[in-house]
Amino acid sequence: MELWIPITVLAAFLQNARSVLQKHLKGRLTTLGAAYVRFLYALPFSLIYLWGLNTIGGQEMPSVSSEFLMYCVLGGASQIIFTGLLLYLFQFRNFAVGTTYSKTEVFQVAILGFLILGDTVTMTAAAAIGLAGFGVVVLSAGQTKVSLATLVAGVTEKPTLIGLACGAFLGASVVFFRGAALSLQWESLAMTAAFTLAVALVIQTVCMGAYLAWKEPQTLKDVFVHWRWSSAVGAVGMAGSIAWFLAFTMQNAAYVRALGQIELVFTFLASIFFFKEKVAKLEVVGIVLIVLAILILILSRA
Repeated sequence: MELWIPITVLAAFLQNARSVLQKHLKGRLTTLGAAYVRFLYALPFSLIYLWGLNTIGGQEMPSVSSEFLMYCVLGGASQIIFTGLLLYLFQFRNFAVGTTYSKTEVFQVAILGFLILGDTVTMTAAAAIGLAGFGVVVLSAGQTKVSLATLVAGVTEKPTLIGLACGAFLGASVVFFRGAALSLQWESLAMTAAFTLAVALVIQTVCMGAYLAWKEPQTLKDVFVHWRWSSAVGAVGMAGSIAWFLAFTMQNAAYVRALGQIELVFTFLASIFFFKEKVAKLEVVGIVLIVLAILILILSRA
């Protein structure tokens, strides 16, 4: 089994764990504040990890090029824009339709990866990615109680277009971060991932922090008030991000994001066995499609 596969599964698990921890901040921070916590509190842990690799591990840090910085800035900006668009989407009465379309990120990563980096996928992998993307949309439709007929009917509505834009910017951030890591051309994959993540977090923390100081100063204060749970979110989030960045460095971003949808399987199982929640039939169909897609993808890489 190729190493990027277990690393991606670990990344998805840690991302799911971070989301669970973030629930403890619900009601204490605004949505934007909760999003900022991911960057601000992950930054110190990422710098400590980078320092450890360099000082204790004896791994030299790569030199920074203009190409690397460009990819990091574009990746960080894309992720922040995605967050902003998602918040804007919630202002619409029929935001559920747009939210479902935002899940098309799985498809869009493959397209953007080819256009920006020239990454290609095999026919079997393309089928798996397509199946995973469709499964995610079906699952989301089941969770938001949106019928597939409503999705088709609302394809030209504003929330739909915003949802597609959300998926595009999220997909673009993944591709740009992979581009940043590859541009370093460094022997150590661990150092490449750690260095790229640290630089990206610095950019995101500064930019988003400046925006909050300007628009939502109280939210910025609250982020520091609730430092205990925020630190836990940051630590787990950083570990997950390191795994994601390591996987992106090793493999085509489209493959990584398709396999990464296993996070939804973790969430689905937790909702049934731990939270005893009822699930819709459409959700079950979506999960089955995702699992099938993951199996096809893994077997195609065996």
